[in-house]
Amino acid sequence: MGLHVDIRKKLRSYNLNVSFETNGEYLAFLGASGSGKSMTLKCIAGVETPDEGRIVLNGKVLFDSQLKINLKPQERNIGYFFQNYALFPHMTVEENIGIGLACSKLEKSERVQKILKNFHLEGQGKKYPNQLSGGEQQRIALARCMIYQPDVLMLDEPFSALDMHLKEKLQNEVLEILKDYNGEVLMVTHSRDEAYKFCKNLVILNKCKSVLFGNTKDIFHKPKLLIAARLTGCKNISKYELLERNRIRAVDWGLELEVGNAVPIDTTHIGIRAHNFILDDDKKKMNSFRFKIIKIYEDMFEYNVHLVKDGDEKYSEIIFKVKKKEWDLRPEGNYIYLKIPEEEILYIS
Repeated sequence: MGLHVDIRKKLRSYNLNVSFETNGEYLAFLGASGSGKSMTLKCIAGVETPDEGRIVLNGKVLFDSQLKINLKPQERNIGYFFQNYALFPHMTVEENIGIGLACSKLEKSERVQKILKNFHLEGQGKKYPNQLSGGEQQRIALARCMIYQPDVLMLDEPFSALDMHLKEKLQNEVLEILKDYNGEVLMVTHSRDEAYKFCKNLVILNKCKSVLFGNTKDIFHKPKLLIAARLTGCKNISKYELLERNRIRAVDWGLELEVGNAVPIDTTHIGIRAHNFILDDDKKKMNSFRFKIIKIYEDMFEYNVHLVKDGDEKYSEIIFKVKKKEWDLRPEGNYIYLKIPEEEILYIS
């Protein structure tokens, strides 16, 4: 059945124009700040109303501008997980989770205790939110969403309020919890790592418009659009010229590359991910070039090496990410040879 969304809404800076479908697969929205990610969730939840379009969930029409249908939020059976958790400070954990449950006191208690156990929160029911850690508060907020057995669970930047050292642990916990959930999951995130880790499908938003929809791994592997390449972490992007059928020029880098296959006709740029270069010592190999080292930044496990084409520093820098052990084994000096594997070239329009 799934979720069908095709909506438009006038906003102050841009007009929201979003279209996608899901079929039980987790879906991430990836885009810059102000690209319409959270507004899309609010329209689906019924917190905001589109100007026109249609939203259908499992065959049930939630919104239809032509038919004048606009169900209230409480009629949509959607769980909305807010960035700040929105817990009531004057209520206990049990009261926060069970608030709004329309059932007997005994049934409410049983359901709350069951979900506390499922979320590994046994013994915390009588505490107040300020007595708990950030990770525990997150699980409480998620438990409150899921106790109603929603048809859609919407996660709006679910890990943005957490310290870095907690994120990976809690991401894994949430993934385990969601294994027992059979509904749709929509996630808004700025993090490409979260989108890749959680969601099989991906919507790319740019200036409040959905510009690309598809399988997450496919989009990361071959992003196709310039905005998608940037949002999925491609550090090296250059304007492109076709010189011959099997020869192209990366204008911004001053490099001419041999390619075996025909370049897509709508290509305007090419990209190389920073991890996809190969350290080389043979300038005679195809697509192997000599670069001058401009600067090096050190991370915990790798170096970020900024390079420019040797002999002409007017061109744009290229970023090469390399494991420390591999870099330390290279011959010392201010110059290196890097090979650009043909299969790693991204063709972008």
